Parts: sequence; C-alpha cells; structure tokens
Amino acid sequence: MGRAVAVIGTGQTRHGRRNDVSYPDLVREAVKLALEDAGITPKDIEGVVSGTMPSMMEGISDTHLYFAEALCEVGKPVLKVESCGSTGQSIAHCGFYWVASGMADLVLVVGMEKMFEGDGQATMSTVADPWFLKPFSAGAPGVFTMQAMEWMHRFNIPEDKAHEAAAVISVTHHDSALENPYAHIKIKISMDEAKNAPIITYPVRLFDVCPTSDGACAVVFASEEAAKKIGRKQAWIRGLGFRGEEFFYGESNKSIWPSATEAARHAYEQAGIRDPMKELDVAEVYNPFTYQEMIFYECFGFCPRGEAPEYVLKGKFNRTGELPCDPSGGVLCTNPIGASGLIRLAEAALQVTGKAGARQIEGAQLALSHAMGGIDQFNGVTIVGAKL
Repeated sequence: MGRAVAVIGTGQTRHGRRNDVSYPDLVREAVKLALEDAGITPKDIEGVVSGTMPSMMEGISDTHLYFAEALCEVGKPVLKVESCGSTGQSIAHCGFYWVASGMADLVLVVGMEKMFEGDGQATMSTVADPWFLKPFSAGAPGVFTMQAMEWMHRFNIPEDKAHEAAAVISVTHHDSALENPYAHIKIKISMDEAKNAPIITYPVRLFDVCPTSDGACAVVFASEEAAKKIGRKQAWIRGLGFRGEEFFYGESNKSIWPSATEAARHAYEQAGIRDPMKELDVAEVYNPFTYQEMIFYECFGFCPRGEAPEYVLKGKFNRTGELPCDPSGGVLCTNPIGASGLIRLAEAALQVTGKAGARQIEGAQLALSHAMGGIDQFNGVTIVGAKL
C-alpha cells in the first residue's frame, strides 16, 4: 500500500435543497470545514482531487475549472474523477495513492453535487441502452429493482420477508438521520408507513428510495509524518479495494455482485480482516435502495448469501446490533451523488476518531466505507482504523 496515510480532517455541508448558496459556495463550505478540522490552511495543500457524478448530468461541464478558487486548487496539481455513485470512493482512492506514493504529504479530496439545478434522473433514464438494450430504463429505481428481483429469485427469498426487512432498514435509517445534523431527509416513519408507501417500481416503495440532494464533502489526506506533525486525531487507511464489471450486463450475476464482493475482499486482505462481522465495529454501506443494501451485506461477508433479510429482522445491523450499519442514516436519507461515497468515508473517519456526535458508535476502532456506481458496475471499499 506504500506509505501510511491518514484522514486528518473532514467537512460536510448541510445537505438538502440548497437554494441559499451558489454551487461554488456549496463547495467552499465543505472545504473550509475540512481545512479547519485538519488545522491547516489552503497554502498547505499540495494537490486537489475532485469529482461529481458525470457533470454533464448537472448541465455544468468542467466543474473543476468553475470551482478552482473554491477548491483551493489554483496553481496546484489537480485531478478530476467521475464514476457516478462511486465517485466519492474513486476520488478518495486517488487522494490516498497521491500520498501513499510519496507524490504529496497533504491532499484535499472533494466530492460535490447540486442536483436540484440539473436532472440526473433524466440522464440515468437514457444512458443504460448499451447495457440493457432498452432506450429507456426507468432511471436508477428500475435498474435496482431488477437486481432486487434477481437476488430474491436466486436465493428463494420470500417476497414478504424481504419486504419486511426492507421496511426495518428504512425505519432504522430514517431514525438515525434525525441525529445527523448534515442529513437531508429528517422524518419519523412507522413500519406501516414504510410497508404501505406508494410503489415506485415493484417491489421498491417510496421509503426504500434515496432522495435527490445538494451537498458537498471534503476530506484531507496526510502522510504519517505530516499527520503526526499536525497532531490532529487520525483515521488511518487500513485497506482499500475497487472493482468494475465491464462486460454485458445480461451476462453478469448481480445477485452475488462480483465487483462488490472482490472490492471488499481486497480491502479486507490489506487490513488483515478475516471475519468482518466480528472485527468491524461499524459500516457505512452505500445504500440508495433498501433491497440493494441487503445484497451488499452478503457481498461484504456480513452474513451468508440469501440470509440478509433474516439478519436484518434479528436486528444484527441496528445501532445496537452486532455490526451497526449506516448510523448516519446513509445514502437512503442523503444523496448528493458525487459526494455520497466520500461522505461514507468521512462518516467512518468520524466514528474511529470519536467525533461522530450523537451518531457515535461507542468504542468504534475499525470501520468500513463503501460506494457503488457506474451503470451498476463499480464498487469501492475503504477501511479506516483508529490505529495504524
């Protein structure tokens, strides 16, 4: 993995419909908070990595130029990466490698999205033609509904059982978001409301689906020498993995999702994790849809294949369960797409540094963060720990 690398600062905007700020000011808000948290100034930054979901979806091209001043990148090496939902983990890995390779000691990584100024769903409804051989695919809900149905059929999971578990996940995460000062959707819902909400694409219902959010997140990566010199609390990068599935969608098996499974396996191998359910203290799983979250539990080895609904119903992934997942409320309650994957890493870093406030999991020492993107094809995982 090269040199040791730590996250020494994070910053998140308040997420939601942010008509009160321009897009550059939204970015500036997250960057300012991250630099303050790290105890450094813009002149200390040696390089900047940024990303959105493909920025054409927002109607704005070359955002790294539009935001140059807000990103504190003028006169510095810059890199822009776009991989849709997995952008946050993609840019985090780029920032990690800049520091791990010795190219820089302090790198700023920023993910952002102002989705209320564009129409990301419209774009996602039309870009899937090469994969699904359909000119229109009902946006992200249509894609992930097909995956949920494939998963239930492959493992003979009763629909009513999966539906019950999905409602438990939705209620749990909406409760958690109430304690997250940055979260977008802050509402209290009951099991009845979750189970009987309007159907979006069967069997996915309204509260199984993430929102559209404006927001930005910034993270400062530091070398071991720089981190110890600055002296802030450190979340050390213990392992990371990224995989893609580039073949025809119809030939892939999304019920076992090889890219998610292999990305986690690679990260575990680097971190020395053999039993993630017992060794991890908390996980921030990328969860834009409740059914998809259960598939990820299985891909990441949190439970055997086909048994995620049973584990959910037993409370294994609740705040007080064996492995708390998404105590922030997750993507299900906040989804500025280009930032969402980086928010997962920021939340994991807050957990292992004891700075997560009301959503803190007591004694968290080792945390998983994750994001999924592309056309349901990329998965990135990063493990952070309180100790090097």
